Amino acid sequence: MSDPDAVPPGTQQVSARSARLTASLFDYGNIAATLAGLVLAPYILWAEPSGPATVLLFVLMIVPPILWFGVSMVVYAMARHHPDPQVGHFTQQAAYRFYGMFGLVIPVGTFYGTDWRLWIMTGGLVAVILIPWSLWSLRRIAKADWQDTDYTEETFT
Repeated sequence: MSDPDAVPPGTQQVSARSARLTASLFDYGNIAATLAGLVLAPYILWAEPSGPATVLLFVLMIVPPILWFGVSMVVYAMARHHPDPQVGHFTQQAAYRFYGMFGLVIPVGTFYGTDWRLWIMTGGLVAVILIPWSLWSLRRIAKADWQDTDYTEETFT
């Protein structure tokens, strides 16, 4: 008789901890990308810093989401096809939130023109919506039932 606990040759295992971390990556990226908007938007609007300082703060607020937009595509491609289907599900949901929020900025922002205050408020609003939503998702990921996942190389060829 064969041992039911024996792992067939060519089978690899992804730990539950690794799967949970991978499922969390997109949400962590969403938070990191929008946190500057949450912190800097009120400061820029209320303190009204001088010209060069405003430009610098605006750039510091805009660059992280743009960088995360590019990096998130790589994270999505890696995590969406993870052997554990829960990882793909949580990654897809986080991507919907991020791309949806920033996809909304384009058509709405068309009407802003050069009024930088509207752009600053939009960055802050996106952060106010996306950060708590991502934190809620991280809580759901932490509470999910994670199991070690076995897979073979043939599964992904």
